[in-house]
Amino acid sequence: MSTLIRRDLALLPKAHLHLHFTGSMRISTLADLATTYGIRLPAALLDADPLHVPADERGWFRFQRLYDAARACVRGEADMRRIVAEAAEDDAREGSGRLEIQVDPTSYAPFVGGLTPALEIVLDAAREASAATGVDIGVIVAASRMRHPLEARTLARLAAHHAGDGPGQVVGFGLSNDERRGETPDFASAFAIARRAGLASVPHGGELLGPAHVEDVVGHLHPDRLGHGVRSAEDPRVLERVVDEGVALEVCPASNVSLGVYATAADVPLRALVDAGATVALGADDPLLFLSRLVDQYAIARDVHGFSDEELAELARSSIRASRAADDVRARLLAGVDDWLAS
Repeated sequence: MSTLIRRDLALLPKAHLHLHFTGSMRISTLADLATTYGIRLPAALLDADPLHVPADERGWFRFQRLYDAARACVRGEADMRRIVAEAAEDDAREGSGRLEIQVDPTSYAPFVGGLTPALEIVLDAAREASAATGVDIGVIVAASRMRHPLEARTLARLAAHHAGDGPGQVVGFGLSNDERRGETPDFASAFAIARRAGLASVPHGGELLGPAHVEDVVGHLHPDRLGHGVRSAEDPRVLERVVDEGVALEVCPASNVSLGVYATAADVPLRALVDAGATVALGADDPLLFLSRLVDQYAIARDVHGFSDEELAELARSSIRASRAADDVRARLLAGVDDWLAS
């Protein structure tokens, strides 16, 4: 009688392509920073209970209020370096050999002398963390839909100045925050600046809004990867376009449930996306709020969606191939996936 092998998911080499800077913080770190600066935090940030909100404007407001409260505790260079270092340590424990962490330096600029120092601190910390942990770390600069598109162009030019595929370099340009805000075409010029510099286009889309929004983002921002994109599964024609244009989807199942997009992890259309031929890279999004890290997303794929170890290995390969890691890093991680399966 054969025995089902359940390999250790923390040993599976993978790339982590959807992790936000503030949202990557450990709860203990947030508590330390709040104490240091005399900030009283909402209990929901410290109660070890995953956030659950409805997928409406009121739910997003609650999520954003908590996120902003956490971000307000990051007030200097040492805090920023600590966050990057700990994110790398946490990823290393979960088998992530490549991390592409997303940051909007605007929020931290007032504490360190401007946008350029804020980004350069993160880049330098990423280089140090890469050397310390062995996790190859690239940085994604993200603009916000909540602010003027001209600010996005400023950030795109800053990102372009630091473009590269090595540790501590900018690898992509993103667009985050409430999908219901801003007009997608207004951000196209910022993404054009980033593309000319060789940066990956990695906007959010298709989580809070449906397939029409996916098509809007794909048509105007020409993404290499789409943050979330899960709701493309609701329209076979849109999903086919995503697949045909080679747009990878950064799928974050626990996040989708916490933000009320789906009632349960079983409702996340992970299997439908994979079966349609989409390139899927699992991500944790904001583990500070959702209390679910990268390995947990692979566990959801295994335990809820019935993915075999061979299918989990292919998810890991997809994440590595969709990354902007250098060729030698990709080759090393892909070989590691083969070794994991052979174990």
